[in-house]
Amino acid sequence: MEDTSSRAGSGRRARAGNGGRPPTVGVEEELFLVDPGSGAVVDAGPRVAARAARVLGDLVSGEFTGLQIEIRTPPCTRMEELHGHLVRLRQGVAACAAQEGLGVCPSATPVIGGFPVPVSAGPRYRASVDLYRSLMDDFAVCAMHVHVFLPDRDVAVRVGNHLRAWLPLLVEMTANSPFHSGRDTGYASWRSVIRLGLPILGPPPYAESFEDYRRTAAALAAAGAMPFADLPFWDIRPHPRLPTLEVRCMDVPAAPADSAAVAAVVRALVVTCTRLVEGGDHGPRLGGELLRGAYWYGTRDGWSGQGLDALSRAMLPAPERARRLVDHIGGALQELGDLERVVAFFDRLAARGTGADRQRAAHRAGGLPQVVTDLSIRP
Repeated sequence: MEDTSSRAGSGRRARAGNGGRPPTVGVEEELFLVDPGSGAVVDAGPRVAARAARVLGDLVSGEFTGLQIEIRTPPCTRMEELHGHLVRLRQGVAACAAQEGLGVCPSATPVIGGFPVPVSAGPRYRASVDLYRSLMDDFAVCAMHVHVFLPDRDVAVRVGNHLRAWLPLLVEMTANSPFHSGRDTGYASWRSVIRLGLPILGPPPYAESFEDYRRTAAALAAAGAMPFADLPFWDIRPHPRLPTLEVRCMDVPAAPADSAAVAAVVRALVVTCTRLVEGGDHGPRLGGELLRGAYWYGTRDGWSGQGLDALSRAMLPAPERARRLVDHIGGALQELGDLERVVAFFDRLAARGTGADRQRAAHRAGGLPQVVTDLSIRP
């Protein structure tokens, strides 16, 4: 959840293959602040964000809890540029945190500590606590959000209809939260499990148009399931204030190279599905129950397990579903110059797994403090 407007992903419209520039893409990443000695998360977000803003400007801010800080890239056309911004911003906030005697850890849940969760003072944050009560007690989670420039909101909603089928695979490829406050949860993405407990988080409903989408959000807000009708928190949404389609289901990855590769996947999906929408295909009508079941498999087993392919309704290993994804978006990846980057990312997943696998390997080597040490960003 965010309380401030980001510029990530805004930019001029152009689609690959139409003689113009590719659509711009931007990334937001949420990161935990930790004590370098104990590895525990620390309530220092406001002061570290204030220090970092003097260096990085509005590309850094506080987040839902005081345990976190958020970075956001400017809109980028090339993934090399996006990756460079992520490296610079991560190192920049790590340097500012170090001046406060703290570290920065890209894990999607707190590895050590985290209770009680200190919620930031923004009115939208407080409204969520008032509405959801104890569901927010452990809502300290760090995500990666990808914005792709797509200003036509009817097209964006229909593109979202197509993207819904691929959300569980995005969860699996970014799974980076096996530990929560000192225990191994048995899941690859415990962040996703926490989020699915809220009525407004998870896959969005199928919608015929932006007006249809808005009517559903308004009905949920009227029923008390959503704090603000104009700011739904579904895992795909036309951003309320930016001309972008935002995808929000991913754990924050451990490495910026992985974040850039995932952003490339999301942009290629948006480009591919935009062409389908413009050809009259408004997307498959997949049931919400089917998608939530597919999410659950992805959150538990991550890349190493079987998963439910929502389109075929078959149980398939993640690498097979990744192959189907590349078949689907390969043309767009080739046009955008991102095919090599994405294939290399899937090769890395095959060789060493996800962030969740990395965390468990570090835990076997040296316990929970070693997990935090291994992940922590060097200034």
